[in-house]
Amino acid sequence: MAENTSSAPARRSPKRRHPLATVALIVIGLLSTGGAYALFSGSATAQPLPMANQTTVQEGQKLFAANCATCHGMNAEGTANGPSLIGVGAAAVDFQVGTGRMPLAFQGPQGEQKPPQFNDEQTAALAAYVASLAPGPAIPDAKYLAGDGDASVGAQLFRVNCAMCHNVAGAGGALTEGKYAPTLKGVSAQHIYEAMITGPQNMPVFNDMNLTPQQKADIITYLQSMDQHTSPGGFELGSLGPVAEGLFIWIFGIGALIGVTVWLTAKSN
Repeated sequence: MAENTSSAPARRSPKRRHPLATVALIVIGLLSTGGAYALFSGSATAQPLPMANQTTVQEGQKLFAANCATCHGMNAEGTANGPSLIGVGAAAVDFQVGTGRMPLAFQGPQGEQKPPQFNDEQTAALAAYVASLAPGPAIPDAKYLAGDGDASVGAQLFRVNCAMCHNVAGAGGALTEGKYAPTLKGVSAQHIYEAMITGPQNMPVFNDMNLTPQQKADIITYLQSMDQHTSPGGFELGSLGPVAEGLFIWIFGIGALIGVTVWLTAKSN
């Protein structure tokens, strides 16, 4: 009798892994890692809503509708002319409005600093309204603004994190496409701290995972010490470094010597 050579399909071993199991494990791992990162990074920047009473929030809403809604939308949702402000926090509003950058005088590469349009009470009301929309960076604690940090540590942190744009002396500098890093001379401690945690204009955000609150206080102390002490070398020449100093010597120093030489020669003749 002929033996049947046809064979039934082999059954999958119960211990054999499904072809999509590896893909599923990778997806689960990515989701878990991303969720954990969002949780911890969000907790480092997001602060509870400020304890502002309803009257202050309502006053801020009126000011916002009259002065800011044209660009940012009636509910701060953003428009083609301005970004959404939901989640930016009170610190961002206090910095932008308190330094006069907002409302914008004109559309440009970045907002120009100018005299503030709103007083302190109105600025606080605007900040309270925007903060009531969603959690975000809060106005910093006064204990980090007192200038009690370590200036030497702050100088090291500033050189590593800030000097490439703001200059080692905080004098500011040019960036690309018409943008620039502003000078930090005379800027209040509160606005410096708020800039670090909100990242205005072209500045990166330094949350508490990048720079702790104490390290931010050290940087503020260093900048305040720069404001209090004059340059030991004499005229600062804008604190723009050796290029500016060299040009000054070549143009004015050597130019003055040539002028004196010509004058003496002409007088002797």
